[in-house]
This record gives sequence, C-alpha cells and structure tokens, in this order.
Amino acid sequence: MILTDNLLTSFIKTRSDTEEICAPLEIEDYVIQPIVDVSPPKWHLGHTTWFFEEFILSKYVANYKRFHPEYAYVFNSYYESVGKRVVRTDRGNLSRPTVSEVYEYRDYVTSHLQAFLEENSNEKIQDIVEIGIHHEKQHQELLITDIKYILGNNPLLPKYNETFTENPTSDQVSQYINIEEGIYEIGYKGHDFCYDNELGVHKVFLQEYNICNTLISNKEYLEFVEDNGYKNSLLWHAEAWDWINSYGIKVPLYWHNIEGRYHQYTLRGLKDLDLNAPVTHISYYEAFAFSQWKGERLPTEFEWEVAQQYFQWGLRWEWTESAYSPYPGYKKAIGALGEYNGKFMVNQKVLRGGSVATPQNHTRPTYRNFFHPYLRWQFTGLRLVKDT
Repeated sequence: MILTDNLLTSFIKTRSDTEEICAPLEIEDYVIQPIVDVSPPKWHLGHTTWFFEEFILSKYVANYKRFHPEYAYVFNSYYESVGKRVVRTDRGNLSRPTVSEVYEYRDYVTSHLQAFLEENSNEKIQDIVEIGIHHEKQHQELLITDIKYILGNNPLLPKYNETFTENPTSDQVSQYINIEEGIYEIGYKGHDFCYDNELGVHKVFLQEYNICNTLISNKEYLEFVEDNGYKNSLLWHAEAWDWINSYGIKVPLYWHNIEGRYHQYTLRGLKDLDLNAPVTHISYYEAFAFSQWKGERLPTEFEWEVAQQYFQWGLRWEWTESAYSPYPGYKKAIGALGEYNGKFMVNQKVLRGGSVATPQNHTRPTYRNFFHPYLRWQFTGLRLVKDT
C-alpha cells in the first residue's frame, strides 16, 4: 500500500486530471446522454465525488455534513446496498444540479477529504481512498470515450481538442511469437494496488500456440470489410448476425465512407482513415468474425497474460475469447464495495491491456477489463492467435 503522503498527492492529482479532461467542453456538452451506455460528463464528475463522500467522509468524519442531501440519490450508480438511485437511462435528463454546482460539490468533497487525510492514516481508510482513486481513473477513461461518442454522434462532428492522440502506431515488426505448451501461473502477484478480480494466483495448462506481437491494423480490417465480411453469415455467431442486421452494422464505429474513401471520426475531428493505426471501436462480435475470416482465433485471457511480455500493449483494449468469471478462491469484499466487480461476472467478455484513453499507472498485465460482446464505444481492438 502506498504511503499517506503519496496517497494524498495521488488523490489531488486524480481529482485535477478529471477536471482537465472536461476543460475543452462547452456547457451544453455536459448533460448529453445519447445511449444508455454513455453517461453525461456532469454525471461522471458528480459520481466520482459521491464515491468519496459516501464511503469515507460520511462514515469516518465526525459530524460531517453532506454537500446536498439528495446527491446520494442523483449520483449513485449501481450500489444497490447503498440506497436508491436515478435510473441509468435517465442520467441525461438531469438539468439540475447545474454544472457549476457539481464543480462546487467536487471542491467541497476534495477539500474535506484532503483535510481529513492529512490527520488520519488508518490503513482501512487508505485502502478505500486508493480504490476511490482508481475508480475515478476508470471514469476518466469513460469520460474520454463518452465525450467522443457524444461529439461523434453530433452531425457537425465537432473536435474535442487538437492534442489527443488516439491512433499511435507500433514500431514492432509484425511476427508470431511461439509459446510452448505448459503450466503457467495467472493472476496478480505484487504488493501494489490491484482489483479483487485479479487475485487468486492459480495455474492453468496451455497448449502450444503462436500469438501475433502486433494488433490488427485498419488496413487489414478494411480488407475484411471490402471482402464483404459483414455480409458473410458463416463468419458470425448467430447472435452477432442478428445484431449487425438489426442495427445495420457495416463498418467499425466512427468509420465514414465519403465518396468512396474511408474516414474516421477522432477527437481531433473527421480525418482520413489511418491505415497503419490499429483498428478500434469494434465489438467482440466483429473481432470474432474477423478472426474467422483470417482462419485464426482470438487469444484467451490466459494466453494473452503469458505472452504479453513479448509485445507492446496499451494502445487498445484487446478482446479475448474468455468469459468474465471469478478466479479460483475469489471472494467478494464485505459490504457495498463487494458490488464493485463480482456482480458483473455474467454474460461478459474479458479484455486485456489498456488503451490510449487509460490513465497512467492504472493498468497492468493482470488487469481484467470486461464488457458485453456488442459494445464498441471503448478503444477496443484485437490481436490474433495461430494454433500449431
């Protein structure tokens, strides 16, 4: 566990970083919720503040007075045991509290928690603060991807800023790395922060396999599109085939075919599709169909973890073939914080790595992200495996 001084510095920086992400927004951008999976930026600002107020200040600070008695209802997300909350689909209906009031709320909670931490170093409290910091870092990534969805579904396709780089390319020469058959240890072994779903170091047996050290590029994925990959039912799961036909899915999210040339909406605005950049904003359904088209497959999360030392990762969250489930011996934390990961271990796929939107010092080789297989508003991509 990090020391109190470092923890306090990390807390203050994390709070500042969140607000910096929102700095380019106009006031009208803060309340938009185009789809259920995308929350308004104003809600993210309030929810990450509520977390510290609910789990630390209201429980451990004597005579603490909440900033507003109804904010717990407005900014709770999915913590059933904490109390009632605004239905997720209705977050975009909240014209009040105002953006300025939410920033006042943030300042209030940040200053109170800072003062409290300067006088208190209880290990249990520090653990919750550390979880809260990483919880806010998760929401920083969601903020970026939610803002992109909000702006990217505006017919004007406005820019977020001129500095966010979402399409960096790897300098590695593409090749397949051979991993020998054997028994390998999986799970987090260190002493720093990790989530409970990474714990329970255990052994898995892996058959020999070859995994590509680079991600699939836009150029490679475009070949799939132009070969009518989205029209070939033999490449798709039945559920996925229904999905692409029901929603008219023909290309990755944010691709635009303009007069026969593909463009991509980025946070810098509409740009020519960068063929060398790794493909992104694809669902598990699309990743699987592409792997079928190539005659290869997606790695399991265990194959990815064993091989990750041989390639550069962190540009895209990488779909795996693994269902999100508990490791052997997994136990949820007692109380409301036990709702953080365990309750979602059904009907979701594991993603590994990180993305250009992931904050620094937040991901690691054992990090287990997870989403439903149809979702693609995150910076998601894929790499492939060849069996021997």
